This record gives sequence, structure tokens and C-alpha cells, in this order.
Amino acid sequence: MSTSRPLFKHIRNHTSLFTELSQYRDTALDFLGFANFEFHKVPKFITEDGQRLTIEPERSIVLPNVTMLSGVKAKLEKHIPSFNMVENSEIGYRYPTAALANLDAPFIKRMRSEYFHKVDEDRSICRPVNLSYGIKSRGKADNRQEYEVWMPDEAPEQNPLPLLIERYGEDLPNDVRHFVEQPSKVHGWMGVKRAAFEALYTNKVHCGDLVICIAMSVDAYNIGAKPDLSFSPEADSSIAVSNAELEWEVEGYYAPRGWQFDHDMVWSAIQHTLEAINAPLIDMYSNTLIPIAESKTERILSTLTSLGITQEEIDHLNLQPWEFLQTESTHRMKHKDPNHSVNLLGRLNRLFYQPENPLPSLNWMHDLIS
Repeated sequence: MSTSRPLFKHIRNHTSLFTELSQYRDTALDFLGFANFEFHKVPKFITEDGQRLTIEPERSIVLPNVTMLSGVKAKLEKHIPSFNMVENSEIGYRYPTAALANLDAPFIKRMRSEYFHKVDEDRSICRPVNLSYGIKSRGKADNRQEYEVWMPDEAPEQNPLPLLIERYGEDLPNDVRHFVEQPSKVHGWMGVKRAAFEALYTNKVHCGDLVICIAMSVDAYNIGAKPDLSFSPEADSSIAVSNAELEWEVEGYYAPRGWQFDHDMVWSAIQHTLEAINAPLIDMYSNTLIPIAESKTERILSTLTSLGITQEEIDHLNLQPWEFLQTESTHRMKHKDPNHSVNLLGRLNRLFYQPENPLPSLNWMHDLIS
């Protein structure tokens, strides 16, 4: 593993990963000359009627392919004043993501996991771990709500609602809670390779004394052409779409020790930071941007709809995400060979490693964007 990416040694261990990442972030802050500052996570967004919403302050741009983002980190530092990369913050993820509700649903519902092969195993053989269940607001607008919990590896099929209540308590809105209660099924899949890194941003006029922490990522992704990831005659492949996305999300901020919290000031600084990154990116990639107002999960759904997949077909399949942990289905048989069961895990592997549409390696992506 590259010595310049020390976090990769923790790629399977979230606790060690995020602990060491915070140390690199603190070191970057010290290097910039900020002493006696403390880190704070993004606060709840308090509405005029007193609701405490969990908001994901994030934006992104979508491009035809990941090679178009060559050198983007250096470009960002060049074009955004007081924007500094956090050294050694590079990490990578493989994310299979399942859309669990249709385009008519009031929120996005999805199951995501990380994807690992065993030590010394063929890298094309991976298995999902660290499953997370999430509810998000529709679209890609600012101030989208997000509620997410980790599902137990030994019981990924359990009801996520008690976990959401345990994590968010009275901050879990009723409409989200009631949506979670609705039955879920796999509508489609996206496979994502993510090269993630962090940056710090300051602006005395718009952010005051705060130092804004930004989690950024370059994603290369494939969208499956069918809910069960089988071959699609319409797409002439099991993969329908391959694109890339650059995301940036405010994950928190540093404030001077003893600083008095100001809700409106923090959220104003967050919104300014999102736009400060957005503006130069729009200029740099104006000729190649794909104008998409959908989230990743919505792109899965609209892609399958464009290929003629109906809700009736999805309901008939009634696929559950944990079925894709299995190399042999207990009840699904191949159409062309009804004596053999379907290997849904194998199909999930092809979403990442199909020879005609392989997603690039994480180290290659980091080299590309540096």
C-alpha cells in the first residue's frame, strides 16, 4: 500500500480510520496556525417552528467519466482562496447501493454497504459488510435531511426503525418514521468506487472565526440494468450507465475554544462554503457537466424506468438486499437453467468488475485526482 496514503491500512476498521483521520485534520489545522480550536460536528438545523432536522449539507457535479477529474485537487486549491487539503486524508470505499423505494416515494430509501475481498483472495470476489440503512430527502438541493444507521452484520434483515429511534430519539421526524415502516424491496443497484479526502476552508467575511471541514470524494459508478442485476437486452449488458461524480459535504467546523454557538451563523457559513466550492467547479467543467438534479439513488430508479422496468416487475421479484450476500439463492433459479440457483453475490461483483465496464482501483483514482 502506498506510504503516502496511511489511512488505507484502516480501510476495514472504521474506528481506527476515523480516529486517525481526525488526527491528520488537527495537524492540518495546526499547520495553518490555528491554536486552541475545537472541532464540532454539523449541528441540527432548527426550523422556524422548532423542528430539529438532521441535515446533510452536500453538493455534487456529475461527469461522463472519472478521467475528466484529473488533477481536480490541485485545481481546487488554485481556484479557491484559503482552501487547503488535509494531508494524508486519502481513503477509499467500494459501495454497493440498493434503492429500496420507488420514484413516487416521499423520501429516498436505500441500503448501502462496503465491499471487501478476503485477504489474498481474487480481488474480483467481494462480499458486502458494514451495511447501512438510510432515509434521505429527494433530489440534490441544499438542506436535505438524512437519517442513517448501521445494520448488524449478523441480522441485516432486521427492522431498522428501533435503531433509528435509538440514534435520533425525538429528532426523528414523524414523516420519516412512518416512511421507514413501509415495506422495502430492491428496485435497483449502483456500484461505487470512491476516492475520498478532506479539506479545510476559511473566509473571515462569511465564516468569521470558523474553519470549515469538508469531506470530498470522487466517485466512479455503474448502475445495474435490472433489479436483480441480470443481463438486459435493452442495455445489451447487465450495466446500464457508467459515470463519475465529485461530491463535497460539510462535515463539521473548528471554532475557537469558548466560542459561543450561533445557529444561524454556522448554517450561513456552511451554505457559503458549499457555494464557494461549487462556483469554480461549474466554471471548470461547464462544457462537460451532465445536468442531473437527481441523487444517486434516484438515478438508479430513473435509469431502470428508462429501460422499461415496471413497478409490477419489481414487486414480483420482491428482492431484499441481504439476498445479495448469498452465492446461492434459496429460492431463485436461473431462467435458462432452472436446475441451478441464482448467484446474486456474483452479479453484484459484476457490477464492479465486469470486464467491459470495470470500476477503477482506488489508488489509481487518487493518483488521477492529485
